[in-house]
Amino acid sequence: MDDAVKQKFDHYPDHIRPKMEAIRSLIYEVAETTEGVDQITETLKWSEPAYLTSKPKSGTTIRIDWKERAPDQIGVYVNCNTSLVETWRTMFSEELDFEGTRAMLLPVNQPLPENPLRICIQMALRYHLDK
Repeated sequence: MDDAVKQKFDHYPDHIRPKMEAIRSLIYEVAETTEGVDQITETLKWSEPAYLTSKPKSGTTIRIDWKERAPDQIGVYVNCNTSLVETWRTMFSEELDFEGTRAMLLPVNQPLPENPLRICIQMALRYHLDK
């Protein structure tokens, strides 16, 4: 794990860190099993853990974060200029919550919706390949 990202994870509250780590692990797992996605680069963007495909023109950056001002949710963010959140909203409006054109919001007091989340991550990691 990148040192700056590790410091960010270390500062999450104890009840948040495991969910953030689970989302991070899922991003890596989906990347490893998705055709056209090369290695993932982990860094901080806008002070949020960010995951980028190293293969140019394959996917869009995925950022994840928990914020004190919204303590009941974890955000999964993508570039607001993509059509991803609108597509996800169409596919998963009954299972997931969204914010505008940039975020999927996951409640911290519920299990991660692993199957929809896996599909959304895969779509982000292949965004430029599939559009």
